Amino acid sequence: MQLGLFTFGDVGANPVSGERVGPGERLRNLIEEIELADELGLEVFGLGEHHRPDYASSAPAVALAGAATRTTRIRLTSAVTVLSSDDPIRVFQQFATLDALSGGRAEIMVGRGSFIESFPLFGYDLDDYDTLFDEKLRLLLALRDDERLTWPGGRFTPKVDGRGVYPRPVQAPLPVWIAVGGTPQSVVRAGTLGLPLALAIIGGEPARFAPFFELYRRAAREAGHAPATLATSINVHGFVAETSQAAADIFYPAESEVMNRIGRERGWGPTSRAQFDLARAPSGASFTGSPAEVTDKILANHAIFGFDRFMLQMAVGVIEHRALMRAIELYGTKVAPEVRKAVAASAA
Repeated sequence: MQLGLFTFGDVGANPVSGERVGPGERLRNLIEEIELADELGLEVFGLGEHHRPDYASSAPAVALAGAATRTTRIRLTSAVTVLSSDDPIRVFQQFATLDALSGGRAEIMVGRGSFIESFPLFGYDLDDYDTLFDEKLRLLLALRDDERLTWPGGRFTPKVDGRGVYPRPVQAPLPVWIAVGGTPQSVVRAGTLGLPLALAIIGGEPARFAPFFELYRRAAREAGHAPATLATSINVHGFVAETSQAAADIFYPAESEVMNRIGRERGWGPTSRAQFDLARAPSGASFTGSPAEVTDKILANHAIFGFDRFMLQMAVGVIEHRALMRAIELYGTKVAPEVRKAVAASAA
């Protein structure tokens, strides 16, 4: 099983100290975080695309390219690329360039977008939300298949008659994952196309999401794909510290500030420390605690889902860089070895 991290590059005021972190500082810190994750042997790092003042990651491929020059092993992926409001040809070229720069470590994780700022920014109508994604995803996959693109065109993409698209990636094919937030249609699409699936779980009981993986594998089988060959991931929130109390005390102020801010935009009720602590329970969605607690929770969920990759978002909101680096160190030196050992033993 692969163990990784992802973030959106949050900027703004630290909710505890009040110190402000701007885009330049956050992006420089981000490179250090990816470099540390690589040194510790973590397998993958993801950066999400956002077009808001509270995130510094409107161009994930650019930031990941910076990390590529200072790392040697870790895989570098978007998490996610909002493909619906982007140009698939340019997305392919950017990540093919990243793949060349990193020596074959790039991936694209595409999604329809849970944040919608990019749609009006680039002139798209939200009424076309799913149609945009479907058409552009099929074009992106066509780009992977052939050096010279022949595309009939559609409502949102132009006709292309045998044009070369360069550079070509080192990997053949360049990995493309589909990220979903719990929409059955998106799960079925991933299975039907035979693409790896990343399932975001940020609330409720993770076990309730297990039927989505069953639906995915059934759709893949019905489309002629062998489910055993298709990778799956769960992408979750959490934080690791020396003790359970320390992890909660560091993570709660930052995560709750983010979730309450987004909640006000979307009509959610405010979160509380009691709700946060409940989510940290063994059946909850927050992977926040001591190394032993996080290890146990990953393994318990692996038994439920049988996933191939686990992605942890510890940089939710503005957290002190030193604390985040220590959390990555504990994740890489305490959690990851125990998880790998247990998974290997269960597979033997």
